[in-house]
Amino acid sequence: MQVTIFGATGLLGKPLVRAWAGDEVVGLSSKDADIRDAEQVRRAVEQSRPDWIILAAAYTDVDGCETNPELAFAVNRRGAVNVAEAAKRVGSRLLFISTDYVFDGTKASPYETDDPRAPRSVYGKSKAEAEIRILEVLPEACILRTSWLFGTDGKCFPDTILKLAATRDALDVVDDQRGCPTYADDLARTIIELCRKNAAGIVHATNRGSCTWFQFARAIVAGAGLSAVVRPTTSDKFVRPAERPKYSVLSARSLEGYAIAMPTWEDALERYLERHCDFGAGRAGTPGAPSKS
Repeated sequence: MQVTIFGATGLLGKPLVRAWAGDEVVGLSSKDADIRDAEQVRRAVEQSRPDWIILAAAYTDVDGCETNPELAFAVNRRGAVNVAEAAKRVGSRLLFISTDYVFDGTKASPYETDDPRAPRSVYGKSKAEAEIRILEVLPEACILRTSWLFGTDGKCFPDTILKLAATRDALDVVDDQRGCPTYADDLARTIIELCRKNAAGIVHATNRGSCTWFQFARAIVAGAGLSAVVRPTTSDKFVRPAERPKYSVLSARSLEGYAIAMPTWEDALERYLERHCDFGAGRAGTPGAPSKS
């Protein structure tokens, strides 16, 4: 199988390139092909003519999207359409990475793939509109929604917490937002398996289980053996430009349909911490304001 990955140098793209064995993989960074430029995308796809394209490139700064909507829609919506149209031209399958932010967070039970989109942020709107347009261009595309992505190849919530906990006696972390942490290495393996099973339609893929950001942070600090105290707080203490979903747990039902079960987030965190300690991690972020997928 021939595979082209847009966003190959990002938090998800790097583990995808590392994990994808037995196939011919071309990894493209934004310097190789800016997805906002339809001609650059067309040339890249026509040159590689892959069986599968993985679109992991996106503008994922949630607050940055809120203050710069033009860039958000140019990358996340128009860029996605450019890739879909290029894929259609050469007959490639497409797997698009989307997000829990396409939902409003008002449910109290896990979101299913057919729940209505109701984004409340520019980031969420740009990804929701991209989903719709991609499926118009490529009805057999695979839309993979994930959430609370973390890993050792870039900025993420656990790295932020570890850096803060190493220098502070106490941390305040929001306890009124619940979701599913997802380890990039596990998601990469799941994406590979979905492609090999010719997945189509919308799929939700996260590590199993859910927690609040406070619970996640407390587990991170405890797992790292740090002494900082993690205290629960509320979202109104961390006022941000973009609204965060209060509840964005994604149902595993669609993934189970492909006979795939991802590990628990606790197991994933343990492996992340082992690798983080061995190899180091990315840049620090902001407490209570994690990077998105």
